[in-house]
Amino acid sequence: MLPKFLKPFHISKSNLIRIGPKTDGGYIVDKRIFNKIDTLITCGLNDDWEFEKSFLKKSKNSKIFAYDHTVTKKFWLSRFKKDIVSLLLLKKLKIDKILDVFKYINYRLFFRDNKKHFEKKIVFKEKSNEETTIPRIINNHNKVVLKVDIEGDEYKILNDIKKNSKRIFFLLIEFHDVHKNLTKIRNFITKSDLKIIHIHANNYGGIDKNGIPKVIELSMLNSKKIKINKILSKRKYPIIDLDYKNFKRREDIKIEFNR
Repeated sequence: MLPKFLKPFHISKSNLIRIGPKTDGGYIVDKRIFNKIDTLITCGLNDDWEFEKSFLKKSKNSKIFAYDHTVTKKFWLSRFKKDIVSLLLLKKLKIDKILDVFKYINYRLFFRDNKKHFEKKIVFKEKSNEETTIPRIINNHNKVVLKVDIEGDEYKILNDIKKNSKRIFFLLIEFHDVHKNLTKIRNFITKSDLKIIHIHANNYGGIDKNGIPKVIELSMLNSKKIKINKILSKRKYPIIDLDYKNFKRREDIKIEFNR
């Protein structure tokens, strides 16, 4: 069971919409943000920008800035070599898998003009030109959707997110090793204007011996920007026709909260 502080506030289901694929990489947002924001900042990209593509369909004039120090020319070369080997060994037979071999072209076509990818790591304190911070990347923007999936390093930047929350209309954040970091998560959530409106457990991570999901995805709305009724949700999570398994061949994780 998850502690009660992780229980979402109630939002009308008509305001909730899934952006991105019906698998890993899709997130739930409040559609009321689309006429209020102008920038999506993504921390952690890898080789998946389906969320960013879908987001642009709803917010056509938004700028997109992605930060991931691991997605480099070396990354793409290594990926291409592995994909070619898989193709030759007939491990990639479906058309989408075959097209995936040439994903670098897709990457170059997408990240141009007002959509940019920076090969920088998000940190608390910069030590080199390959690093940057939340205050620096948010500094010139005031109507931001921030998406954070940086494989455990999210805990290092929570204070920076909180200090800059007046610029953040909506936060999507994936917390890793939840069972080990509940105190850090609670301190962040209970002292922020960013309020949980949706939660989903990433079934890649599984659960611990106490039934706590090890990886959770939170959708958080700035209550100073868009009104939230301070009533806790009575919904069951995952929500049918809104939430989908991150890993299709494994059961989704049902979430229960302490009273």
